[in-house]
Amino acid sequence: MRRRLGAASAALLLTGAAFAAPAEADIQQPAVVTANPANHTPHVLDGTVRAITVVGSKVVVGGNFTKVREAGSGRPTVARSNIFAFDKATGKIDTAFAPKLNSTVYALQPGDAGTVYAAGGFWQIGGTHIGGLVRLALPTGQVVKTFKPNVGGGVVYDMKRHQNKIYIGGMFTKVRGTAKPVLARVDATSGALDANFKITPSAPRAGSLKVYKMALNPQGTRLLINGTFTKVNGLRRVQIAMIDTGAATAKPTTWATERYASECNLKAFHTYMRGMDFSPDGAYFVVVTTGGPYGNTTLCDTAARWETNRTGGGQQPTWVNWTGGDTLLSTSVTGAAVYVGGHQRWHNNPLGHDSAGPGAVSRPGIAALHPTTGKALSWNPTRTRGHGVETLVATKDGLFVGSDTDELGKEYHAKLGFFPLP
Repeated sequence: MRRRLGAASAALLLTGAAFAAPAEADIQQPAVVTANPANHTPHVLDGTVRAITVVGSKVVVGGNFTKVREAGSGRPTVARSNIFAFDKATGKIDTAFAPKLNSTVYALQPGDAGTVYAAGGFWQIGGTHIGGLVRLALPTGQVVKTFKPNVGGGVVYDMKRHQNKIYIGGMFTKVRGTAKPVLARVDATSGALDANFKITPSAPRAGSLKVYKMALNPQGTRLLINGTFTKVNGLRRVQIAMIDTGAATAKPTTWATERYASECNLKAFHTYMRGMDFSPDGAYFVVVTTGGPYGNTTLCDTAARWETNRTGGGQQPTWVNWTGGDTLLSTSVTGAAVYVGGHQRWHNNPLGHDSAGPGAVSRPGIAALHPTTGKALSWNPTRTRGHGVETLVATKDGLFVGSDTDELGKEYHAKLGFFPLP
């Protein structure tokens, strides 16, 4: 497709015209993926895979790593600095796409005209100062210089894009020289700070102020944020808030819950919130957490479903699935299943305390939950647990998994794997 676009793609890179919705986002899948990983995905030989996105026929992978290798025996090790790309169909690593980012990539989003946005803890590319958010061309890896957000002062932990708007959350302090701590919206073409996005998290429950993870509904009208904050625009919002992004000026919605106000090992986890994802139709979202084995009166170490259209304080989850004391880090909601990853040993385990309680089922490191009941489905490929699954990304034909371990579905898949749809 890039060959057919030719000069038109180049013109889009220069002008930033006509942003369309990303091709791989908010995917509705017809079935649960198979438990047998595809054999062609490359291996990441050190570090951790923390972000994955699809741009046309290419898959872009980010994290903290230095070495990758194609699948199959006798393939050479290829040096890569925290980001690389490969052909989705064949697994062949792109030889030209080799940006040298000097630190971790935490988030990726597809761009138009064969580009990708990368965000993280890096601040240089090839020794040149760039800040924590950059737009790169595929397949060359060159910086798109018309995009200049100049994010500085700290890490970008997460990023979401809708049309010509990019949301970033983290521990940064500035965008284009303007003070804008932890949460901002920028123009996807120029990188300019959006002055109509005046959302201010504050009052961290512990440690430094931080927005850790975000989720954006398919319509682009609701943004979820989580992190260390207990207030947003002066309103009580403990570790999680829903923002109305459909209005001309963004504002917090009335949706609020006290269910994440429990301490959940406050000394170890300044925030125990982890991954979030909306359903493909935006009707509900799922939140996963770490925290410790504090029992089924808290939402520590759980996956929980929440309804998007409810209003007011005191919100309660539709369902909760407890691991019994093990961390969940990531989730992807596809309609057919709610996939969750971490270093869990069990699910359906509300009475477990670092143990398998009555009714618990073994699901080492990855699981699929029923969207309506929250109970674990029979899908159980298993994986070596390690620290856990940092990212789960659904596509039109399967599910990508990024982690810090080397066995997935009882096969060798170093840090990266893909479960196809049946």
